[in-house]
Amino acid sequence: MARQPTSGERPTVKDVAASSGVSATTVSRVLAGNYPVSAATRARVMKAVRELDYVINAQARALVGGGTKTVAFIVHDLVGPAFAYVGQGVEQQATAEGRLCLVCTSHGDPDRELEILELMREQQAEAVVLVGGGSDSPSYVERMAQAARALDKSGSRLVLCGRPPLGADVPATVVEYDNEGGAYAVTSYLISLGHRDIAFLGGGVTSHSTIDGRLRGFERAHEAHRLSTTPHRTRAVTFDRESGYQATRELLARDRKFTAIFAATDVVASGVLVALREAGLRVPEDVSVVGYDDIPLARDLTPELTTVHVDYEELGRTAVRYALNRERHALNQHTVIGTHVIIRDSAGPPPAAR
Repeated sequence: MARQPTSGERPTVKDVAASSGVSATTVSRVLAGNYPVSAATRARVMKAVRELDYVINAQARALVGGGTKTVAFIVHDLVGPAFAYVGQGVEQQATAEGRLCLVCTSHGDPDRELEILELMREQQAEAVVLVGGGSDSPSYVERMAQAARALDKSGSRLVLCGRPPLGADVPATVVEYDNEGGAYAVTSYLISLGHRDIAFLGGGVTSHSTIDGRLRGFERAHEAHRLSTTPHRTRAVTFDRESGYQATRELLARDRKFTAIFAATDVVASGVLVALREAGLRVPEDVSVVGYDDIPLARDLTPELTTVHVDYEELGRTAVRYALNRERHALNQHTVIGTHVIIRDSAGPPPAAR
């Protein structure tokens, strides 16, 4: 009679082998699914697995050639709504592809991003999805390119989701959205309403690919309509409500000539609306406000927010699908998903045009 594990003792492959009357190697092959085994043998092994409540050790499975079957994604944080929707898309597609999904947070620290990439390479993750914008500094880009090459050599894949490519010779899957185009479109919409003095709440002390793209779209729209941007109306913010609130208060204290505000994200816009309301200004009658992302919050604000729609869930799903099926999607290793303006109630003609 096969030995039964004692209370509190975890069953091993040897226990499963003894219970099912096969070798430990055969048990490993059944669990890994990487070697032909007869249906009868497979049934005996799986019966023993259930009876012993055996939990497959992922590292042991990797050693016998099964692989970890893991997709990892690295995100700034878990509270940002846009990040959450990308993560949901990544998880949905990873599950559909039969992979386990690991979530890692960087909190915007470039060194931590690179450390996680190295850790995921050591863990043999099939794909590592890097979500959201990153630094545009040459040193960071070069270090990230080196990490991509190291992942590629180990059989893994770096996936840039929502950020631009690192270079034509860097082995990475890139799935981004038309960040600059969305900013151009929503700025052009404000200009079409008659606005000529528009403040941009974005940017920052360090270069950031997401905000930089939105600022380029903002500036390009002004150039296309032969208008000038006013540097002091471009305020640095972080991606949170409080930053939008404080930046708007500073803007109001310095300059009341603007008639519209383009907030870099919908969350920033929520803070803008509070500051304007406290100042006794009506939206859109006195000041128009637009955002970017089209997260559910945009429809819950008062007034409902005009913004740029990004299908973040599809961004995450596409990133995983193209990375795991590179042969089938060889021509889609750099894909740009479209964006478009959602017109709601927070933008209208400037006061002088009413």
